[in-house]
Amino acid sequence: MKKKSLAVLLAGTMSAALFAGCGGSGASTSSSAGNSKSEAASESTGTTTTASKDAIRLVNGKIEIDEQLKAAAKKYQEETGQEVSIESLGGGVDISGQLKSYYAAGNMPDMFVIGGDGDYANWTGKCADLSDCAFVKDTDFGYTDDETGKVVGFPYAVEGYGITYNADILEKAGIDPTTLVNYDAYKAAFEKIDGMKEELGLSAVCSVAAESGQMYWSTGNHLFGYYLSGGLERDDNTYFDMALEGKVDTDRMSQYADFIGLLYQYSDQQTLISGTYDDQLALWAQGKAAFITEGNWIDPSLPDYNVSFNCGIAPLAFTKEDMTSVLADSPSWWCVYGESDKVDACKAFLDYLATTEEGQTCLVKDAGMISPYKSSTVEPESPLAVSLKTYVNEGKTSSWAWANMPEGIAQNAIGLVYESYAKGDIDKDQFVTMMQSSIADYVANK
Repeated sequence: MKKKSLAVLLAGTMSAALFAGCGGSGASTSSSAGNSKSEAASESTGTTTTASKDAIRLVNGKIEIDEQLKAAAKKYQEETGQEVSIESLGGGVDISGQLKSYYAAGNMPDMFVIGGDGDYANWTGKCADLSDCAFVKDTDFGYTDDETGKVVGFPYAVEGYGITYNADILEKAGIDPTTLVNYDAYKAAFEKIDGMKEELGLSAVCSVAAESGQMYWSTGNHLFGYYLSGGLERDDNTYFDMALEGKVDTDRMSQYADFIGLLYQYSDQQTLISGTYDDQLALWAQGKAAFITEGNWIDPSLPDYNVSFNCGIAPLAFTKEDMTSVLADSPSWWCVYGESDKVDACKAFLDYLATTEEGQTCLVKDAGMISPYKSSTVEPESPLAVSLKTYVNEGKTSSWAWANMPEGIAQNAIGLVYESYAKGDIDKDQFVTMMQSSIADYVANK
């Protein structure tokens, strides 16, 4: 089971209409309310989704686009009469575990999110074939079951990340963000900004959160993703394949550990050690830090903080040699539960989102994402989606290999190593050793 490569899409077409915007990844639970006739409740989260018995129920994994999806669902109901109930889970919520609980309770949603091969392995044979949907012919990002060749996952976005920066602060500090392409450039930039914190009104140079209980997805997935594929061609799985064998490249991991240590050194220590996603975002969005280790999924949250400064995305370039690409891919997919009695209704809703201007406006302009659909003419307007799109258009992207790591490795293994390093409980050499042993042990026991 695997997702399609972005390289296929880039090689196929590079017209102005090829991409439009997308984003998200969050930290709480939200469910839709509607004209209630029935309720589905989750004991583990306390979430209650109220909707009619004829409603399509979608479990979405991006809390940042909850409001936008609900607006699209309302519009869709007005146009078609079909109600769509959105249940959004994100951040510290164990989405895979929640879905398993739903399944065990006979309470499966009609549509649900998967993040890659590890997640899909739980649902092999339980997802409806979407190959006959109109959206399939309009994208190269559909999630395909390798064994059957059937498209089983709906791609709603292309997302990307590296280090997001406040361009106004960098300009005041005399730092050109296009030069941030290697370890030495970042070290010099961090040192310079640190010496100007009072003048720039900063609390810290960086906003990073490494508490493993809530932020494992940021450290153990996103940051770790740069070790796996940062700077590589999209089809280069060298370090990913090693990790699946329980091995790491010690030289690369050592360079990576140096960079993570640099981030930690120049971070707000309270946010680093005990901060939540909201704490991390607030510090940066309020202009109190120059950098944040999040991607274009924070776009929809920026208006909440009345962000007016210019911003962009730079590569998380941890190597001594230049790294000019960012990590960009389909962040996750929506699958249709094969035993749902609303499979056809789900397919119609997915095609609406993918192939109509109203649907693409929701995903691109409202949710601040980049569209995976070739026919979309809706262009992103949110700042980080616009920044990301320049990398995509120029072919300067590496894959999200991390999404295909064994399920739970970030939460149950390597996220803890990042936290220990942040607290100073281990040094750089121990970080390298513990990453090696944690990966080896987890892979061996899966």
